[in-house]
Amino acid sequence: LARTDIEHLLSCIDRCTALGRRDVALLQFMYNTGARAQEIVDVRVSAVRFETPPQVRLLGKGRKERICPLWSETIDLLRTSLNDRGVHLADDVPLFVNAAGRPLTRFGLGHIVHARVAAAAISRPALAKTRITPHTFRHSTALHLLQSGVELNVVRCWLGHASIETTHGYIEIDLQMKRA
Repeated sequence: LARTDIEHLLSCIDRCTALGRRDVALLQFMYNTGARAQEIVDVRVSAVRFETPPQVRLLGKGRKERICPLWSETIDLLRTSLNDRGVHLADDVPLFVNAAGRPLTRFGLGHIVHARVAAAAISRPALAKTRITPHTFRHSTALHLLQSGVELNVVRCWLGHASIETTHGYIEIDLQMKRA
């Protein structure tokens, strides 16, 4: 996804409701961290550092732990969403829950992404022509970091790739996009 597509997607979410605030925090978190779907549903409030420098501790494949920086906008959205739930920042509870207040599942995460993309596609039909999943946010994060000049090894650590070769594939994709 282009940055403008992500910005459009986030801007289409009604922030006047608790679910809307949760969803914008969720999608922003996905884009900010490039986390895998399982990492997102597993993350707990206690894994987030809300003080400067804001960051989150993610548990990835092979139970490997990594730290991802969080943007101030992401922290603000998370605080608002947690406040809606009456959750304290030190609580050891899931960061994201479903509408019933239970821990969000990968299926639920996919459902939220699908529903929010469908709503945003009304005003930007090009979004409907692309299959957008939670993993699409991960790919978008990787490409945007590389396009912003972030070093390949930093992107590898950010995404939790075991091999630099996996991350190197994003350079090839970016070169193909530039050629096109």
